[in-house]
Amino acid sequence: MTNLPTPSGTFGEKPVITFPDAQAPAGLQVRVLAEGTGPTVQAGRTIVVNYLGQTWGGHVFDNSYDRGAPIDFPIGVGMVIGGWDKGLVGQNVGSRVLLVCPPAHGYGERGAPQAGIKGDDTLVFVVDIVGVR
Repeated sequence: MTNLPTPSGTFGEKPVITFPDAQAPAGLQVRVLAEGTGPTVQAGRTIVVNYLGQTWGGHVFDNSYDRGAPIDFPIGVGMVIGGWDKGLVGQNVGSRVLLVCPPAHGYGERGAPQAGIKGDDTLVFVVDIVGVR
């Protein structure tokens, strides 16, 4: 079994991520931390989420909890990083999902310098799926 980070808290609470003393896994990892009972997220729909994003063993680069409002965007259609499109389509509203995205499923070799993300960073997200429309 792959050593994955452990987030604190429950759905709706800003998580704190604890990392294992191990290298990041090579492939995309998706773990449902809490299964929601709402509608299933389908590609092409707009998803509404709260999230926290952190580099593997590093800094938090973004989170919606501190802003006090979820974000929404089209899912499954290439508008967000591949790890989100692949990892969130098929999940249920009300779920808390852990995504571990290697560079190929994140920002790739270019990274996202404005967020302090290097091209070889593995990204870790805790995503609370608030709604879909």
